[in-house]
Amino acid sequence: MPGDEAAAEGAAPVVDGHAHVFNRATPLAADAHARPDYDYAVEDWLADMARHGLHYGVIAAASLHGDHNDHILSALAAYPDRLRGTVILPPDADARRLRDLARRGVVGVRLTWRRLAGLPDPRADPWRSHLHALADAGLHVELLAGNDDLPVLLPALAESGVRVVVDHFGVPGRDAGAHGEGMEALLRAIDRGGTWVKISAGFRMAFETARDCAVRLLAEAGTERLIWGSDAPFVNHEGSVDYAAALALYHRLVPDAAARHAIDRTALDLYFT
Repeated sequence: MPGDEAAAEGAAPVVDGHAHVFNRATPLAADAHARPDYDYAVEDWLADMARHGLHYGVIAAASLHGDHNDHILSALAAYPDRLRGTVILPPDADARRLRDLARRGVVGVRLTWRRLAGLPDPRADPWRSHLHALADAGLHVELLAGNDDLPVLLPALAESGVRVVVDHFGVPGRDAGAHGEGMEALLRAIDRGGTWVKISAGFRMAFETARDCAVRLLAEAGTERLIWGSDAPFVNHEGSVDYAAALALYHRLVPDAAARHAIDRTALDLYFT
C-alpha cells in the first residue's frame, strides 16, 4: 500500500484521519459557529499532505455546514483511492441512502452533539433506528460531544451495535483533563470494543491537557484504537496553526516513531481495507 515504506522508516503519518474541506460557496448551517471567508478545497488539503509525505485522508463533516454534504461527496468521487469521509444526516435517512453513501466512500455519520442545549436520546427513536441502520450499512458514528456527556452517550451508542469514533481526545476539559469521568467512560468504551478515539485538534486545548490525554490513551487504549488527524484548516486558529505545526504537535504528543506507525496502520485498517 502506498506510504507504508515511508511510515516504516519513521516518517509517519501517511494518513490524516480528520480534516475539513470547503469553499466560500459551501452553504453554512444557520447556527454555524464560524464563517470562514476563504477556500480550503480538497486540492489544497492534498497539497498540504503531499508536502509532508501523507497520502490518505479522511474528510470529517463540519458542523458549520450542517447536512450539506455535496462538497464532501464530490471530493470522494474525485479521489476514490485516497479519500474517505463522514457526512451529517438527519436521523430519518433511509437504508438505501446509507448503502449508496457507503459505496461512494462514506465511512460514517458525524454526530455534532457538542453544543446542544439538550442531548438526543440514542435509545429512543428516531435515533435508535438510525443507529441500527448505520450499523447494518457498515457505517460508524463519528462523535463530537462534550467530555461530560460521554458517560451517558457512549454506553447508549454501544447498545445499538454501531461502531464509534470519538473526536478530539473526547474533548477533555481543562480541569478534569486526562482523569475526568469523560476519559474514564471513553476508556471503558474502548475496552468493550468497537470504539476508537482521534488524537486530533490538540491545538484547541492546553498542551498539558493534550499531552496527558495522549499518554493515558497510549498506555491504556493502545495504538490499535487511536487515529491521528490534523483538523486542517484549523478553523478559528488559522493565524497560529498550519499543517507543519499540527504535525509537529503530533510528534510531541506521540514521540515514538513505532507508535505513530502503528496508529497509521489503525487508520488504514479502519478506513481503507
